[in-house]
Amino acid sequence: MAFLRAGNTSDWAVLYGRGVWLRPPMMSDYGPWAELRAQSRALLVPWEPAWPRDDLTRTAFRRRIRHYQREAREDLGYAFLIFDAISDRLIGGLTLSNVRRGVTQSAMLGYWLGQPFVERGHMTHAVRAVLPHAFEQLRLHRIEAAVQPTNQRSVGVLQRCGFAEEGLARRYLKINGTWQDHLIFAILSEDWTLKGGGM
Repeated sequence: MAFLRAGNTSDWAVLYGRGVWLRPPMMSDYGPWAELRAQSRALLVPWEPAWPRDDLTRTAFRRRIRHYQREAREDLGYAFLIFDAISDRLIGGLTLSNVRRGVTQSAMLGYWLGQPFVERGHMTHAVRAVLPHAFEQLRLHRIEAAVQPTNQRSVGVLQRCGFAEEGLARRYLKINGTWQDHLIFAILSEDWTLKGGGM
């Protein structure tokens, strides 16, 4: 179950799921974020775009925060950090990016989890927590996700959250410096409603 708390949905949302909660990132998150990303680098690099040399610096994080804030103001994307509900410790991140309005009403889902927290169900619960916000508050119709075929953990997350596999996009994204094939998954607002508004 996810709940919306506080403010304009395009500016500030805190989302709650089973064992996790999510909110937009702030500059005060820099230390825990940089530490977790550095600790998890070997896990994350095979699945992400190439990291800039200054990626973990405070200056780069400040640019990242400004980018996220601008995207939210312009209704182009929404970023969240994921926290453990018991310890309030940062465990990962999730984005709804490339928001398209008009006749499309869609966004791309992306996420990452720190090395110490994999295979505990956290990301499944985080994705389930963001879907009500995406479909009810942001009024999106379709959420897409692209996953490398060998990333079985991520495939499992999407399947458990009700996403349907739609096909293979050849050399779809440049990951760690190399164009990679990706499986395309999607969930529609009506899929989510038919499942009772989220599992």
